[in-house]
Amino acid sequence: MPVPDNWPTADSWPTTDDWPTTEAAAVAEQERLRPLVEPYGPVPGEGAVVAGVDVAYDDERDLVVAAAVLLDLRTRELVEETTAVGRISFPYVPGLLAFRELPTVLDALAALSRRPDLVVCDGYGLAHPRRLGLASHLGVLTGLPTLGVAKTPFTFTYEQPGAERGCTAPLSDAVTGEEVGRAVRTRAGVKPVFVSVGHRIGLAEAVEVTLQLAHGFRQPETTRRADSLCRWALDQALGEVPSTGRG
Repeated sequence: MPVPDNWPTADSWPTTDDWPTTEAAAVAEQERLRPLVEPYGPVPGEGAVVAGVDVAYDDERDLVVAAAVLLDLRTRELVEETTAVGRISFPYVPGLLAFRELPTVLDALAALSRRPDLVVCDGYGLAHPRRLGLASHLGVLTGLPTLGVAKTPFTFTYEQPGAERGCTAPLSDAVTGEEVGRAVRTRAGVKPVFVSVGHRIGLAEAVEVTLQLAHGFRQPETTRRADSLCRWALDQALGEVPSTGRG
C-alpha cells in the first residue's frame, strides 16, 4: 500500500481491532500477509530519517510499552522520540511476537510528527519460519520500508563472518538452503548481528544501513536508543522513576 504524504498515517493503517486471539488464527494471518512483502528497495537518500522501535513488558501487570526514536541517518543524531503504553494483546509464542508487540509499536510510530524513511526493528523480517517476522509484518501494515536486526539467529544457520567490521555471512534455512538474512560483523572481534529484509528494502541495502547506524557499538544506534527509552518509559508507567525526564 502507498504511504500517504501526510503524517501521522495511523488513520490509513489497518486496524488491530480484529487482531487474532489464537495461535492458529495468527499463523493464518502471517500466511495471508507473506505474499505482500516486497524484499527489494534502495537505501534511503539524502536527508533521510530512520526510526528504531522496541518494546518492554511487565507481564504481571499486563503492560507493554513501545518506543520509537527518529534519527538522522547520516549523523545518527536524535530528531524525535515517542512512547506508547498498552495492554499485552497476545500470549508469548515464538514466531508470533508481532501479534504481541505491534499494536503498541504502531501507536508509538503514529505519535511521531515526521514520517520515517525506514524503520529498524529489534527482531526479524524474512528470517522467520513463515518469512513474516515483526519487521516484515510492520512494513506490510504501514507501507513503510523496514528491516530487522536481531541479536540471535533464531532457527537459522550461518558460518562465522570474518572478524573485521563489515564482514558478512549468509543466514540460511537449514532445510531449504534459502538465504533469509546475513550475519553481520558490526564491530571487529564482536559477535555478529543478524540482519534481514523487512519490507521495501533489499538485503544488501539493509546490511549497508545497519553498518551505517552501528557506529562504535554492536547494535544500531536506533535499537540502542529505542531499547533505553522503552525501558525508562516502562519504569515511568510503573511509577518507579520520576516523570520529569531522563538523565
